[in-house]
Amino acid sequence: MDIITLIIAVGVLLIIMVRQVNQYERGVILTMGRYTKTKEPGWRIVVPIFQKMYKVDMRVNVIDVPDQDAITKDNISARVNAVVYFKVRDARAAVIEIQNYHYAISQLAQTTMRDIVGEVELDELLANRDGISKKIRGIVDIASDPWGISVVSVDLKHIELPEDLKRTIGKQAEAERERRSVIIKAEGEVAAAQNMAKAAEILAATPGALHLRTLQTLNDISSDQSNTIVFATPIEVLRAFERFGNSGK
Repeated sequence: MDIITLIIAVGVLLIIMVRQVNQYERGVILTMGRYTKTKEPGWRIVVPIFQKMYKVDMRVNVIDVPDQDAITKDNISARVNAVVYFKVRDARAAVIEIQNYHYAISQLAQTTMRDIVGEVELDELLANRDGISKKIRGIVDIASDPWGISVVSVDLKHIELPEDLKRTIGKQAEAERERRSVIIKAEGEVAAAQNMAKAAEILAATPGALHLRTLQTLNDISSDQSNTIVFATPIEVLRAFERFGNSGK
């Protein structure tokens, strides 16, 4: 009976002492309150009362940075949110140097995002999201380096603008499209005029070319019986016919 009791006691003690560290985790051991070592994945012995183990997830973590009210450099209000991807590089520092690294990274990302948005104008914020995201990542990565955190990337998800500003931007975009349309049309008119001038020079320099072109045009028009051909005759020709008729009388 004593042997059975001893076996049960040893089994219970092993259950209490053995801790499993998964492949994606590291175990930070504190012995009597002082850091001792970092345990690799597997079954590890932790002495109760004297030792305590903190498991740290070494996988890539994702933090959704909530909407932040920020004012751009040109004094325009905008709501910006982002996503931060980071991973623990040093499990010891993540446990000892910072109390809650998830919360700390979130607060640091919010503050940095507001500061960076305040340093750029609205047009740059809308057109250069990747560049601004890289700036935020660089600042957060440097600030969190003593905590054993490595920031993988920061992505701006959405930029919300006031409704009146959206309408103003829409009008500006429409005016820009109309401006480009007028410029393209004017360039087409210039090109057409240049080509017509070249054609007129060629017709004028070649004897009989204008007459042949006239006959070709008449042939094209005559293919459709519904067309009516009107000849534009100079008034001098009509007066010549009139003088000829009067002389005959």
